[in-house]
Amino acid sequence: MSLTPELLTILKAAGCTFIRHGKGDHDIWYSPVSARRFVVDSAIKSKHTANAVLKQAGLPNRF
Repeated sequence: MSLTPELLTILKAAGCTFIRHGKGDHDIWYSPVSARRFVVDSAIKSKHTANAVLKQAGLPNRF
């Protein structure tokens, strides 16, 4: 089961925006909270990876 759909919902609610497609199945997003770009895989299965993406976005852990 992929955690990506739930992760994307959290990111969008926080005001994060999709920038572009990256290499392979990765997408580049921007967070206004942390003012930085970060990578989101299209099939995240690990809670640790999902929380790492949230940390890069400047958001608290949710998984």
